[in-house]
Amino acid sequence: MQFPSKTVHRFKPTLAAALVAVSMFHTAAFAVEPFVLKDIRVEGLQRADAGTVFASLPFRVGDTYTDDKGSAGLRSLFATGLFKDVRIQIDGSVVVVVVEERPVISKVEFVGTKEFDKDNLVKALKDIGIGEGQPFDRALADRAETELKRQYLSRSLYGIEVVTTITPVDRNRVNVTFSVTEGETAKIKSIRITGAKAFSESTLLSQMDLTTGGWLTWYTKSDQYARAKLNADLETIKAYYLNRGYLEFRVESTQVAISPDKQDISIAINVTEGPRYTVTGVKLEGDYLGKDEVFRSLVAVKPGDSYRAEDIASTTKAFTDRFAAFGYAFARVDFRPELNREKGTVVAVFSSQPQRRVYVRRVNVAGNSRTRDEVIRREFRQFESAWYDGQKIKLSRDRVDRLGYFKQVGIDTAEVPGTQDQVDLTITVEEKPTGNLMLGAGFSSAEKLSLTASIKQDNIFGTGNYLGIEVNTSKYNRTLVVSTVDPYFTDGGISRAVDVFYRTSRPLSTQGGDYEIVTPGATIRFGVPFTEFDTVFFGLGAEQTTIKGDLGLPDNYKLYRRNFGETSLSIPLTVGWARDSRDSTIAPNQGRYQRVNMEWGVAGDTRYLRGDYQFQQYLPLTNRFTFGFNAQIGYGVGLSGKEYPFFKNFYGGGLGTVRGFEQNSLGPIDNNGAYIGGSKRININNELYVPFPGAGNDRTLRLFGYLDAGNVWGNDEPIKLDDFRLSMGVGVSWVSPVGPLKLSYGQPVRKFDVDKIQKLQFQIGTAF
Repeated sequence: MQFPSKTVHRFKPTLAAALVAVSMFHTAAFAVEPFVLKDIRVEGLQRADAGTVFASLPFRVGDTYTDDKGSAGLRSLFATGLFKDVRIQIDGSVVVVVVEERPVISKVEFVGTKEFDKDNLVKALKDIGIGEGQPFDRALADRAETELKRQYLSRSLYGIEVVTTITPVDRNRVNVTFSVTEGETAKIKSIRITGAKAFSESTLLSQMDLTTGGWLTWYTKSDQYARAKLNADLETIKAYYLNRGYLEFRVESTQVAISPDKQDISIAINVTEGPRYTVTGVKLEGDYLGKDEVFRSLVAVKPGDSYRAEDIASTTKAFTDRFAAFGYAFARVDFRPELNREKGTVVAVFSSQPQRRVYVRRVNVAGNSRTRDEVIRREFRQFESAWYDGQKIKLSRDRVDRLGYFKQVGIDTAEVPGTQDQVDLTITVEEKPTGNLMLGAGFSSAEKLSLTASIKQDNIFGTGNYLGIEVNTSKYNRTLVVSTVDPYFTDGGISRAVDVFYRTSRPLSTQGGDYEIVTPGATIRFGVPFTEFDTVFFGLGAEQTTIKGDLGLPDNYKLYRRNFGETSLSIPLTVGWARDSRDSTIAPNQGRYQRVNMEWGVAGDTRYLRGDYQFQQYLPLTNRFTFGFNAQIGYGVGLSGKEYPFFKNFYGGGLGTVRGFEQNSLGPIDNNGAYIGGSKRININNELYVPFPGAGNDRTLRLFGYLDAGNVWGNDEPIKLDDFRLSMGVGVSWVSPVGPLKLSYGQPVRKFDVDKIQKLQFQIGTAF
């Protein structure tokens, strides 16, 4: 948003002073005969440089002075904006320029501004010429005040009052103070839609982001009127009709009325629906590069269906993208409907002109003050001096956006002047903070005092590399992890990740026992991009596990120590594959995500195979309802006659698995009553997202209902349907400033006596 600039309220325009000075000049010097200048003197300067005055005059020593040159000199000096008054006097063959400088702004202050940050206001004012050390200009100050009021009106603060005070101080300076009375925010009291027959008023109102007051509008602010919001809602309603066959729908008028106390706003919208049209045919006109059938296959409009503007738009875009893929960057695709109003039918006519084929001369990068150019350029699939390819350009933009280093990414195409077949591409980015520093402390009767800290930087020093350090000093679970990722370890795009860790775990004092599990280790992984959407990972690790103590040691831990000794070494080889087509990794609405990870203990004291597969699918049922499905299957087995290592077990119950059950409480239980996990796991999660009451179409805050199923099985236990636990419940999903947050309340539907129930649960950081 452009923050407002503030104004100087009481001053008159400088034009009057200019006219007076010009009048004085003509009165005093009208009869001056032209003469040769012997000298030019300047009087009245305090801060301005004499050179500025001389540079603005259209005459020099030795020139012939005339009345016209004198008038031109006055106009030029006033145009600099530095002077409040200017006079020219003639003293023999000498011209004396007498100036009165404008006052300089000493300080700009704001009083009563709560809606906008004062530092941003000061910066915005300085950008238009109202700032400390700048000449005071009344016209700019008035414009700044008007803009300030406009910005407050855009936030429904119609009671805004601004009083500008100019206070003279010493040395020809002034202080500018803007005193603002913001008033109360005006709220939308009613929204009425008239003229609608095909759809109810409530249906149309549900399409709008603007709403009347509700119990949650303090958060969504959807009851605060803004013209831009209303225009967007009108376009949404229009699109709703156009996608249901009403080709000639139009908004006849909108009236916005505000109450005398400037607190309540009423909105009235009058629409004309027109008849509903059915598509009876599709025609292609123009030049299609001899590939008519290829383009016809891209047509989304189907004869016999109701007219849908979305189908027209998608077809036009598909045609334009296909032309761009052949190098025709400026292809023109027009749509023309042939209407039969009597029958309510329409023939969709697409007319195309590919224009000329072009190639990319240069690719420029702009907006990156921290990130190196090469980090952005290496994601580009459109190369310089190559034919323009719209698909590669879109892919390039998407790849840069997926880096996660930028708030916005855009690509502009500009023709090269003087050529017919060249364009330059400029990718413009807006950087965002990519580092995270977290410090925390906790205290509980079991854990006592624990400290946690992490430093994560996704784009360290602008190189595109990742560095992370995590520390946890809990009494019973201590962790130190250092991780680095180089996404372009090779020029071909192979990534490398290195993790070094040290973990210790002990039983809680409430469980009894004096044993301790110590696991230092390190892994190195490489990611190889096989396609633009598929990446295969492989790596090698080394982990040393030491089991200390005996009191309270679970039976499977004892068995493992008996077979492998107190200290054992595992060297796992990992292979994985991932594909992600979700529209968002934080709050998905549609798309699919798949991941496979295989871990094979190839050397050391252990021999095992561990696999994990995850599948996610998001389906937008309507523009406001979304169904999400998640399934995860894990399986591990010991090899070469050796036991499957307990520290590779899967766990179930709680967040991310089967909600409503206590975290990690599903699966086998040893003789000491400890939950030890298992080598097999199945989780199935279903969620239906619905709008939060009062939040309108805001997708960052939604309600959901869920149905979960799953369990964990041990090495010798077969997977049986009868063992599945089921739970169902409701929750709130919120994309908070620190990540996706979920709060759920569930009730087990199918449980057993040994299960531990936890109905209220909380998680942050992942979609499921």
